[in-house]
Amino acid sequence: MNQKKLLLISSVGGHLTQLLQLEPLFKHYHYHIVTEKCTITKALKDKYPMSTLVYGARNYLFRYIFKFSFNMIKALCIFLRRRPDVIITTGAHTAVPMCYIAKLFRRKIIFIESFAKTDSPTLSGKLVYPIADLFIIQWKSMKKVYPKAVYGGSIY
Repeated sequence: MNQKKLLLISSVGGHLTQLLQLEPLFKHYHYHIVTEKCTITKALKDKYPMSTLVYGARNYLFRYIFKFSFNMIKALCIFLRRRPDVIITTGAHTAVPMCYIAKLFRRKIIFIESFAKTDSPTLSGKLVYPIADLFIIQWKSMKKVYPKAVYGGSIY
């Protein structure tokens, strides 16, 4: 059987926690996780096939621009090496470039909007919504924000 290749990408913290809630699906696919490099993700590398990007909080704009640019190049390299069929993301800034790279290569994009958002969009959600093949919300109230989204309920 020819399994689809998934690339799961998110920032660390709550975004990664939500992404890892999809673990029951992992056994059905060839998968690879991409997140930011930090103490927490070092431990996860023993459990999951994983690549890391540079952690880049937006607090310091000048540094963030360089880190974001570096992450865009690294994301392209990871994409070309892994050649995924589908990108699944719970977002934040590290995931947005990967979604646009995937769109450029005509791959499917599944975006899961943050559980924390009940009535307003995330920045990454706003940026990926126009190009997502499937945009999933975890609260029915978010249909007002994303009319074409699919309500999937909580992934917790």
